[in-house]
Amino acid sequence: MLHARSAPGAWMVPLASLLVLGFVLGSVDASLGDVDPQYRTCLEECHTAGIIGENIISHCQSPENDDTSVGSSWYIQEPVYLQWKQLNCRTDCRYYCMMQREGERKSHGLSPVKYHGKWPFIRISVFQEPLSAVLSAVNLLMHFTGWLSFFLLVNYKLPVRPQTKRTYYEYTGLWHIYAILSMNAWFWSSIFHTRDIDLTEKLDYSSAVALLGYSLILALLRTFNVKDEATRVMFAAPILAFVTTHILYLNFYELDYGWNMKVCVVMAAVQLLAWAIWASVTQHPSRLKLWIVVFGGAFAMLLEVYDFPPYKGYADAHSLWHASTIPLTYLWWSFIKDDAEFRTSTVTKKAK
Repeated sequence: MLHARSAPGAWMVPLASLLVLGFVLGSVDASLGDVDPQYRTCLEECHTAGIIGENIISHCQSPENDDTSVGSSWYIQEPVYLQWKQLNCRTDCRYYCMMQREGERKSHGLSPVKYHGKWPFIRISVFQEPLSAVLSAVNLLMHFTGWLSFFLLVNYKLPVRPQTKRTYYEYTGLWHIYAILSMNAWFWSSIFHTRDIDLTEKLDYSSAVALLGYSLILALLRTFNVKDEATRVMFAAPILAFVTTHILYLNFYELDYGWNMKVCVVMAAVQLLAWAIWASVTQHPSRLKLWIVVFGGAFAMLLEVYDFPPYKGYADAHSLWHASTIPLTYLWWSFIKDDAEFRTSTVTKKAK
């Protein structure tokens, strides 16, 4: 019996190792499209003339568009509308030069390559990555509906402490914070996949790191059943310090994609491993849901690690990862609600 119950947890160790190893190997591959001489020449000509083949980039046909104001000190920056014009020029030049170069590569039988860390996607209106943008919005909606049902459950359906009117469930406040961080992360993910500029990129990456860091803290607090506030602070403090430092590093020193992905994969693998071990030893009535989320989340992460080009210019591994998290999010919030009911029932029985 003991061997049967511990077997699922044992699977998570090699799986987590596979995720980390896969990323370390995969992160060596830089964006080959960036250093392509023909691509770089196309960018220079586009910024100068605003013309790529039959495409006229109106944002670039302006004498002010010399990129001198972007990144300069606030007191010598150009007006906001000129900065926005320059951003649109750069974005459109990158897109049309990328598509032109990929057309040339395809004609020579070459496979697609990444440009500035991203695969060549076909735009739809203002959506640079339409499928990922839409799926991010759906994930945001799933977290909102999940959190709303959790809020109604713990505040209006389950009993509360008569003296303080607070919930019996010891992790209510922590899950509320988790919901806010999740919705914030998916919001900026949707914006970033719609319009990729430096600001939206940093907000997307920072929000994702903050969510992963907090999720790791929450996983450790719940799996170790930490209820004392002082002990919770001891668990959270070093992780919060590291995550804060990492976010500051990304925003104000260097947006290092490789290092950031390694940090994210490790944090995700550790919390998946913590949940897996806990699920293998606990008698929680909803541990099956947790197993599905853990294994589903682990295999979904493989889509992030072992990447592939977009099919028909729309669906790549990252967008499929977004799609896979939709049912997992529904099941995850279902487990959280079950956990609230289970802990409330346990605490109230002890109180009687």
